[in-house]
Amino acid sequence: MFDRLKAYLDSVRARDPAPRSRWEILLYPGVWALFFHRIAHWLFEAKLFFLARLVNHFSRFLTAIDIHPGASIGSNFFIDHGFTVIGETAEIGNNVTIYQCVTLGGTNPANGIAGKRHPTICDNVIIGSGAQIIGPITVGERARIGANAVVTDDVPEGATMIGLKARSTLVPAEEWMREFIPYGTPCDDPCEPSRDCIEKLEGEIAELKAEVETLKRLAMPREMAKRSGTDD
Repeated sequence: MFDRLKAYLDSVRARDPAPRSRWEILLYPGVWALFFHRIAHWLFEAKLFFLARLVNHFSRFLTAIDIHPGASIGSNFFIDHGFTVIGETAEIGNNVTIYQCVTLGGTNPANGIAGKRHPTICDNVIIGSGAQIIGPITVGERARIGANAVVTDDVPEGATMIGLKARSTLVPAEEWMREFIPYGTPCDDPCEPSRDCIEKLEGEIAELKAEVETLKRLAMPREMAKRSGTDD
């Protein structure tokens, strides 16, 4: 048990440079939220729904993180900071990192029948702060969800999703992705093909401007000659 706890704390420390010791990590609200969720989920599986909800509400009061007791969560799950909501039918794999103010939300079934309403997050996914992942979609392994992205469609394995509504950068992760990127949001990495397109277009515009200036210089003597002939 202590070895598993030690391994979990070390996995958190590998993703967060702030803590100076494992003891400090034990104060993190995300760690406590996961601890209480394990208890609540066990009660939920035993069909002790009221007690599961009671633990859930106490955890939310203490940590500002709301994880429904029915949600399924794998190993080494890390919520960095709080104000995160995870719905009942959400499924989260191993080594997933979520930052603050993230919602794994559900759709409202039109027929009123409860079912799979929340996302499935596969292994090694990073979800940036403020991201909203809505509906029974699947976020593939090693995908990155950028800050404030709104995702309502399946995410391919290794893709980085940005924007509102989120779009894929279409760059294979294995070409440039480091093992871990804070907030799931690349800053200086060449993650967007549009950057190359913009630079190419800017280069073409500069060439066109140079050609126009050259044509102007060539046309000026002719224009002056015409004016001189008219004056004579």
